[in-house]
Amino acid sequence: MIAESDRVRAHTKDKRWKIVDARMRRMGYQASSLIEILHSVQEVYGYLEKGSLQYVALALRVPFSRVYGVATFYHFFTLKPKGKHVCVVCMGTACYIRGAQNLLVEVEQSAQIKTGETSTDGRVSLLTARCLGSCGIAPNAVLDGEVVGKLTPSEIHKRVEEWMR
Repeated sequence: MIAESDRVRAHTKDKRWKIVDARMRRMGYQASSLIEILHSVQEVYGYLEKGSLQYVALALRVPFSRVYGVATFYHFFTLKPKGKHVCVVCMGTACYIRGAQNLLVEVEQSAQIKTGETSTDGRVSLLTARCLGSCGIAPNAVLDGEVVGKLTPSEIHKRVEEWMR
């Protein structure tokens, strides 16, 4: 097992941690800033890996179980790296009624993945959201950061096929 001091030293060698450390300093290393700090880590690294969670727990002086609990409770956080392309299908009421489930099935079949997974080649990740707040253009999804509304299964299939090339 790696000693705590070794883990801290390993993280301080990675320059990206300077951004996270600066945020923690601004927040006064307060345990109440845990969610904001986790957002910073995910922005910098793209996901939250176990070592990062341990580092945050040590820096904020909170139990690892609390940090892990927050990271796994909130839907925004991910413990696995995302693919090069990310598809987030809205499963809110309006989208669901207008066929969001068909969009989800189409992406799963096209990319050969299940919801919450990333394709084996790392090209596509598929996620769901409870609501994107764009009910007027349902069904919708966020495709590489862009909200696309009134989607059809054939349109989303075309996009995923482009990503898979």
